[in-house]
Parts: sequence; C-alpha cells; structure tokens
Amino acid sequence: MSTATLIETGPWAGWKTWKQDTFESGTGPFYTRTDEQGRVVCRFIAEARHMNGGGFMHGGCFLTFADFACFSIAEEHTQGPSVTVNLSGDFLSAAKPGDMMEATGEVTRAGGRLIYVRGMITANGKPALSFTSVITKISRRP
Repeated sequence: MSTATLIETGPWAGWKTWKQDTFESGTGPFYTRTDEQGRVVCRFIAEARHMNGGGFMHGGCFLTFADFACFSIAEEHTQGPSVTVNLSGDFLSAAKPGDMMEATGEVTRAGGRLIYVRGMITANGKPALSFTSVITKISRRP
C-alpha cells in the first residue's frame, strides 16, 4: 500500500509524491506515477536551485532523484520501511534549468530482504544518469 500523496490539482495533478520525506520534498519535489503500460515514471523540472556552480545540475540532486526513483520503482516489493544499502550512478550528460527530468527503471531481483533496482534518468529525453541500487527492508524497533 502506497504512502504517497496524490496531487489533485495543478500541473502535477494525477502524480504522487511522498510529502513525509522532507529532504526529497525540499530538494525536488519529485513526482511519480504508473503509466498506461504499467511502467513507473518519475519526473521533476530542473530549476536554478538544482544547479552547481557551473550552471549544470548538481550531482547530489541527480543522485537524490535516482534514490527517489528507486523507491518508486521498487514500491510493490518494499511493503514497509526500507532503506538504501547502495546507490551508484554513471553521469552521461548534463542537465540545465528548465529540463524535464525523468527516471524509469526496473527491479532486477527481489527476494528476502534485498531489492535490486536499475534505471535511467533523462534530461529532455537525453540519457543523463544510469543508476543501480540495492534496497533493504527493515524492521522498526520499538
């Protein structure tokens, strides 16, 4: 069951976001939905505040968005609290303010506590970051 909040009005109507994740909300906000083919799609529009000193998207923003995407892609497998064990990315091209950032991917393996995810972030349709991640399910301690 998703804990994401459905956006009901405005340009992101029909998309979801995790408002309880204050870091991602403050960095993005980032949005997710499942398209007509059943594929998880994550998006946000790059802004000046996402850029580094050179005027291109900061690597930390790319990786934060990749992490958000991993949890969106793996949501049906996490079924509760989970954390990132590993996240790696290969930077393929730059992004600039105004670019539509989109992430898609797949779960390559899920069993027991570990979930493996891989995906691609594009900037206006051009590959910008390929990523892989390992997520682990956790139990909350009282």
